[in-house]
Amino acid sequence: MNFTLPDFAPAYPEIFLLVMVCGVLMADLAWGDKRPNIAYLLAQLALLGCLLITFNTSGSEAVRTFSGMFVDDRLADILKMLVYITVSVVLVYSRTYISDRGILSGEFFSLALFATLGMMVMISASHFMTLYLGLELLSLSQYAMVALRRDSAGATEAAIKFFVLGALASGFLLYGMSMIYGATGSLDIASVTKVIEGGVISQGVLVVGLVFIVAGISFKLSAAPFHMWAPDVYEGASSAVVLFVGSAPKLAAFGFVMRLLVEGLGAMSGDWQGMLIILAITSMVIGNIAAIAQSNIKRMLAYSTISHMGFMLLGLIGANENGYSAAMFYVVVYVLMTMGTFGIIMLLSRAGFEADRLDDYKGLNRRNPWYAFIMLLLMFSMAGIPPTVGIYAKLSVLQAVLNAGYTWLAVLAVLLSLIGVFYYLRIVKLMYFDEPETDAIIAPKGDVKVLLSANGLAILAFGIFPQSLITLCTYAIQHST
Repeated sequence: MNFTLPDFAPAYPEIFLLVMVCGVLMADLAWGDKRPNIAYLLAQLALLGCLLITFNTSGSEAVRTFSGMFVDDRLADILKMLVYITVSVVLVYSRTYISDRGILSGEFFSLALFATLGMMVMISASHFMTLYLGLELLSLSQYAMVALRRDSAGATEAAIKFFVLGALASGFLLYGMSMIYGATGSLDIASVTKVIEGGVISQGVLVVGLVFIVAGISFKLSAAPFHMWAPDVYEGASSAVVLFVGSAPKLAAFGFVMRLLVEGLGAMSGDWQGMLIILAITSMVIGNIAAIAQSNIKRMLAYSTISHMGFMLLGLIGANENGYSAAMFYVVVYVLMTMGTFGIIMLLSRAGFEADRLDDYKGLNRRNPWYAFIMLLLMFSMAGIPPTVGIYAKLSVLQAVLNAGYTWLAVLAVLLSLIGVFYYLRIVKLMYFDEPETDAIIAPKGDVKVLLSANGLAILAFGIFPQSLITLCTYAIQHST
C-alpha cells in the first residue's frame, strides 16, 4: 500500500494559527496574572503571521490538497487577508472595553482565534464536510464568546438563544447536504457540480436539499426570516463580542455562499435565485421597518445588519461575475462600516456604563467634534449618502440587479433603503442638534485613536476613490475556482 502525504503548503496559515492558539492558551496560563496583555499581543502576532504566510504562499493558480477537500485560490487568499485585518482591528478596539469589564483574558483571544480558524477553513473548503467543519468551529466559538460574561443575565440569555437557533440552522444545513449527497453520490463540490450538470438525477430531491441549504445559510447571514437571533444577541452580548460577530464572520459567510451555492450548486442557479429574491426582500422590509422603532443602538444596528444582508443578496441574484463582485464589494464595505460604528460605541462606553441608548449620543459634537464627524461619516455610508463609500456599494449591487433584468426589484430596493435613511440620520441629529446628557471625557488610547480615525477616513476615501476596492473584489471573483 502506497501512502503519500498531502501537500501541506496551501494550509500553512491554518496550521500556524492553530499552533499559535495553543501558544496563547499556554502563555495565558503561565503569565496571564502578571502580564494580562500577553494573550492580546500573541493574538496580534498570530494574525500578522497568518497575513504574511498567506501573502507569500498565494499563487496565480488554484491548488487543491487533502484529497481535494481544501482549495487555495485568489478568492480564498484575499478573503482570508481581509479576515485577518478585520479581526486585528476588532481586537484593538476591544482591548480597553474588555479590560474594564474583567474579561481581558486568554479565553477571549483564544476563542477569537479559533473562530478565525473556522472562517479560514470555510473560505478554503471544497468539500461539504470541510465547509461544515469550518462553520461549526466558527459557530461554537461565537456561542462561547457571547456567554463569556457569566455575571450578565443578558449575555447568558443571548448565548442560549444563539446556540439553540444555531443548532437548528446547522441541522437544516446538514439535512440539505445529505439530500444533495443522496442525489449525487458525492460530497466533493466539484463532483457534485459535474453530476448536476449531467442532468441524469432527480431534480426534486436536489431542490428539497437546496431549500434546507439556503435556510441554513440565511441564518448565518442573519437574513430574514431566519434573523430572530440577531437583535437579542446584539443587545445582550458585550459590544466587543457583537463587533466580532457582526464583522469578520460576514466575510466568511460570503466565502461559504460562493463555495456552496455558486461553485457547487451553480447549475441550479435558476432555483436558488428565486429563493434569494424572497430572502432579500423580506430582509430589507423587516430590517428597515423594525429598526425605526428601536431606542437601543445595538438592537437598531442588528436590524440594520439584516437589511444590509438583504441588499448584499441582491448581488448574487444575477448569477454572474459582476453580481458576485458587487456582493463581495458590499460585504467588505459593510464590515468596514460595522467596525467603525462599534468602535465608537465602545469608545463612549466606560466601566459600569454601556453607550447603547440612542440618547447617549446626544450632543456628541460638543463633547468631541472629531468622533462626532467619524460617526457622521459612518451613518452617511450606511444610509448610502455621497460622498461616502456606502453609495457605491449600493449602486454596484443595484447595477447587477438591473443587468439581470429585475428592474422592479431594483426600484423596490431603492424605496426600502430610503426608509433606512431615517434611522441613520436620527443619530446624526442627536449628535449635532441636541444637548449632551453627560460631560464625560472621551480619551481613547493612541492605537484606538489612530485606527478609529483611519477607519472613518477610509469610508470617505473609498467613497471618493472606490475603484481600487472594486478592482480587488472583481479580481478575487475572476480568479476563484
